[in-house]
Amino acid sequence: MLELIMNYMVWDPNPSVIPGWERPPWYSILFAAGFVISQQFMVHFFKKEGQNPELVDKLTIYMVLATIIGARLGHVLFYEPAKYLSNPIEILKVWEGGLASHGAAIAILIALWIYAKKTPGQSYLWVVDRIVIVTALTGALIRFGNLMNSEIGGKDTGSDYGIVYAWDSEELLSTLKVPVESVDPYKPADRQGELVGNGVVPVNIDLEITKGTYSLEELETTLRRDIKYALTQFRSSQDYLAEPVESPLNMVISDKGDHYLVTVQTFGRTKHPTQIYESLSYFVIFLVLYGLWNKYKERLPEGILLGIFLITVFGMRFIWEFFKESQVDFEDAMAFNMGQLLSIPLVIGGIVLVARALKNGLKPEKN
Repeated sequence: MLELIMNYMVWDPNPSVIPGWERPPWYSILFAAGFVISQQFMVHFFKKEGQNPELVDKLTIYMVLATIIGARLGHVLFYEPAKYLSNPIEILKVWEGGLASHGAAIAILIALWIYAKKTPGQSYLWVVDRIVIVTALTGALIRFGNLMNSEIGGKDTGSDYGIVYAWDSEELLSTLKVPVESVDPYKPADRQGELVGNGVVPVNIDLEITKGTYSLEELETTLRRDIKYALTQFRSSQDYLAEPVESPLNMVISDKGDHYLVTVQTFGRTKHPTQIYESLSYFVIFLVLYGLWNKYKERLPEGILLGIFLITVFGMRFIWEFFKESQVDFEDAMAFNMGQLLSIPLVIGGIVLVARALKNGLKPEKN
């Protein structure tokens, strides 16, 4: 029983959490939540260290603009320059996805320099040291948003342990020509004997079909054709499911009175839940940075929190990239992908800042 609980899971977040939304924009929701929560933390920091908390509103504007603009331009320049520079209007379509954390990091550092120049009484490194605390928390929320959207997933684990992303396949099946009331992918308890440890695991999909003008024979013929096509011919299904193209569809139709229940027995590919890896890493980093600030506050040598942030966040990013699928095709031929290459100079910069801060040591306590 413990083995059944501890191995793979089928990931299919329930869209009904937010009534009226077929697919809630989790990324946007958690992105915004990160800024709202961060703003409250910054007010707390400012009050505790004798700064004017009203300045947090001004700081938030700099942060929001820098994050969105920097993350978008980072993706455009680092990952798909040919696509966007040949049609620049596409750069404005942020809602279609395409944000890079490295671009956001660079833009935030520039924006905070401008903010500090225009704000007497706050040095650049003092501001950045407080900002990185909440940036780590926001990063954890953003990666959780990626998980809820089933995006930026990991590579195959090659074992019975991992996560099967089923949301894209569910959306495909909900668009069948027959009247589909609901689609429910899940991990079948009665098929665990089919596990062979190669990363291909049993997945069942239940579809509720409204009774219409179809005869049962016509319905079965149509479903066998269309479901098979949906599970084998689309990129998302090929990436996340493992239904052999040549095999007959394993499907059972049950008459439930007012509807038919169609149960499809298929297989999924277990993936590394890299969004969870990153989200938990960033949350731990947030706790460490906050703990250091809470203990020492204004005694901290300037730049030390920024340095720790750069080393840990982008150091962990470098590691987790080994488990992630490539974001763009050209990365497949690279020993280190773009995310890893961009992380290296930021980690080095963090080491320099920490070494400098340790050399200066803690500031004396105020009387």
